[in-house]
Amino acid sequence: MAKKKFSKNWVHQHINDPYVKQAQQKGYRARAAFKLSEILDAEKLLRRGDRVVDLGSAPGSWSQVVRERLVGEGGVIDGRIIALDILPMEPIAGVEFLQGDFREDAVLAQLEEMLQGEKLDLVISDMAPNLSGVSAADSARIQHVCELAMEFACAHLKPDGALVVKAFHGSGFSQIVQSFKSRFKRVVERKPKASRDKSSETFLVARGLKDELDV
Repeated sequence: MAKKKFSKNWVHQHINDPYVKQAQQKGYRARAAFKLSEILDAEKLLRRGDRVVDLGSAPGSWSQVVRERLVGEGGVIDGRIIALDILPMEPIAGVEFLQGDFREDAVLAQLEEMLQGEKLDLVISDMAPNLSGVSAADSARIQHVCELAMEFACAHLKPDGALVVKAFHGSGFSQIVQSFKSRFKRVVERKPKASRDKSSETFLVARGLKDELDV
């Protein structure tokens, strides 16, 4: 009974959510688009010509936002967007999509093959593991996903590149922040207005790779 009530409440909130309505009006696939837009504006990230990888991209709203900002004359993308997710994703014009599990070496190898040594300006990750409700297990999973994104970014970003990653406040959060600070010159926390108040999600924006000697 409680579950049914919870579901009704969620549906009611979802239908009346101003960001859901705006997403529908603008043709975004999810309200999460506004979270990324706010972060990109606040941090002055993403210019035409940039190379971007979108990790955990489905349903594709973050790739849509990136595409909008990279489209130049004649509707042609000035730059490159590669999206990756374990789930299928409806095509987005000009976005290269790879379906697979980012945690698997074979999938990472495919992604690296697509890049062919090309360095990136921006890595964005809205990835979140399936949560079990067991706090210790969940914080370990979240930490693992964040660190995978960080390791990928450290290997493929330009020296002044940036990483935007979704994390969650709670057990293990301070360790995630610390590990990011050990690899990047600047790390800030962002809680966009489009994030629901009750949500513990917080986005980390990491910029400027530290030299290996500094790490």
